[in-house]
Amino acid sequence: MAPLRSMLQRKLHTHSNVEPMRALFTLFLLINLAACKPTDELPPPEANEHLSGGTTSVTAQHRDAFSQPARNLAPEQRLQFSVGNSFFRNPWVMAPATTTARDGLGPLFNSNACQNCHIRDGRGRLPTQTNQQPISLLVRLSQPADPQNPQHMQLMRELGNIPDEVYGLQLQDMAVPTVRPEVRIRLSYQSHEEVFRDGTRVTLRKPLLHLDQWGYGAPPQDTQYSLRLAPPMIGLGLLESIPETAILNGIHSPEKIAWGVQGTANHVWDREQQKTVLGRFGWKAGQPSIAQQNAQAFVSDMGLTSAIFPQDECTETQVNCQQAAHGGEPEVSENIAQHVLFYTRHLGVPQRRNLHDAQVLAGRRLFHQAGCQHCHTPRFVTDAKASEPSLANQVIYPYSDLLLHDMGEGLADQRGEFLANGQQWRTAPLWGLGLTERVSGQVNLLHDGRARSILEAILWHGGEAQKSKDAVLNFNAVERENLLRFLNSL
Repeated sequence: MAPLRSMLQRKLHTHSNVEPMRALFTLFLLINLAACKPTDELPPPEANEHLSGGTTSVTAQHRDAFSQPARNLAPEQRLQFSVGNSFFRNPWVMAPATTTARDGLGPLFNSNACQNCHIRDGRGRLPTQTNQQPISLLVRLSQPADPQNPQHMQLMRELGNIPDEVYGLQLQDMAVPTVRPEVRIRLSYQSHEEVFRDGTRVTLRKPLLHLDQWGYGAPPQDTQYSLRLAPPMIGLGLLESIPETAILNGIHSPEKIAWGVQGTANHVWDREQQKTVLGRFGWKAGQPSIAQQNAQAFVSDMGLTSAIFPQDECTETQVNCQQAAHGGEPEVSENIAQHVLFYTRHLGVPQRRNLHDAQVLAGRRLFHQAGCQHCHTPRFVTDAKASEPSLANQVIYPYSDLLLHDMGEGLADQRGEFLANGQQWRTAPLWGLGLTERVSGQVNLLHDGRARSILEAILWHGGEAQKSKDAVLNFNAVERENLLRFLNSL
């Protein structure tokens, strides 16, 4: 303040021979100019901030960077990881089969292997042509809930939605030879432009869902549908290990509230604990744990039963589905489930790149200037009592608050899930973002993969994120490049 005081004194002395009001006005102007100066710079990155997953972080930067075991695993744990990887990566087969450890695929399914959707443990891919069958894309469906119907309220509490009587909660477009697939899924796109303040135009596309060749008759007209692209698998065990209180504290953050952000928690049914708990996983935080997320994917995506989901998703209308051969009860044994759980908990997060690059640091400041950190929370510390010692007490940088946020009409699917409404989505973690194309071969961001670049994904933000989007729309070309340099460093 000393230089400012000296400057004010000089200015007042200069104006000592003019009317007092002019001197007072000059003083007022200088004080306000000082107040309008930028706030203090962000503190520099922490010493180990390049280790996005703490000591689990991996150094790999190649196309298999998302498939590496956590770096702090012991040799015997790496063997357990490899066994889980084999059941995640290799195809399952129809029953009956000589391969009894991995038979039972179907009768209805979307894919025969987890890796077909999670490409090299990263994001899924979209069809490149209109007539192609989606592989990594799922279609969830449900019927509107009647608040006056007690059975509906019970289903909402335990399933989060009202299943369709014929098709359940997910459409399966593949089946074993004795069973009819449920539907044919195709996509087309609708485009519009967003314009930056400097006149730069970006074309955005929205996928339009086309369903035909219904195997069991078309659903009612008011059926709710939602497209879901397979998300990356890295760091799931670390996200599961964040203390619940740390996530819930983010709801009441004064900084978020001041910015106009109102994150909410989803609370969902845990089938193992038989109670409602905090939701963490899935595009609407509709799953409470990695174990249940895995089991749901096994039964819905591949038609494989487990201890958590012991029944195939065959409805009463689908008689041939009910009568089809199975691969044991359950088809995913507890031993296999535990190996896959260990694998999915311990996929390492690649460490950051170019952390101290000048453009990256400039982009980091712009990220905070636009308020992105209010939802994409940079830092957490995992619980000392995590499910695995390797995941405990880790300082991590996922860039997510794991909360639901209203993202506006543009991204809405108008299909809720437990407490999430049709415009809410869980904040997606940003770690590994810069390696997406290298790993998956495409950049398909957001819940349905519509964004072909990071910039497109930003421009789809609305609702609680509208203020941040508007800030980015005011960035010039250099600022946009710096922001992208930072996001690609994560």
